[in-house]
Amino acid sequence: RGQKVTSLTACLVDQSLRLDCRHENSTTSPIQYEFSLTREKKKHVLYGTMGVPEHSYRSRTNFTSKYNIKVLYLSSFTTKDEGTYTCELRLSGQPPITSSKNVSVLRDKLVKCEGISLLAQNTSWLLLLLLSLPLLQAMDFISL
Repeated sequence: RGQKVTSLTACLVDQSLRLDCRHENSTTSPIQYEFSLTREKKKHVLYGTMGVPEHSYRSRTNFTSKYNIKVLYLSSFTTKDEGTYTCELRLSGQPPITSSKNVSVLRDKLVKCEGISLLAQNTSWLLLLLLSLPLLQAMDFISL
């Protein structure tokens, strides 16, 4: 009956913080979303359609969205950006249905993002490559 945030994870890509907000997608209604950072008991909106992003973060954010995941990149991540990050989804309606998850982020505790995880989720390209090897060999494109 709507959206539910299932997980929020944080990792480091070069000098950017990457936040993966995974959620259910069981509605055709538009989804409102917001990424925020709470630091020293103050909430800072980074990106989204609900609150107004703070000017200091606008030039540092990059956002992508797919069927059941919203990904936010925060560039030039430093210890000043440490705190509790929140991904919140809201489904329009009366009353609005809200779902959110938090993740606590400390620079020296962050793991590097796994590049291979995206490949592991979609192995069809690997299967296609393996199946096409004999054809490529027969046409003398490659020799093993």
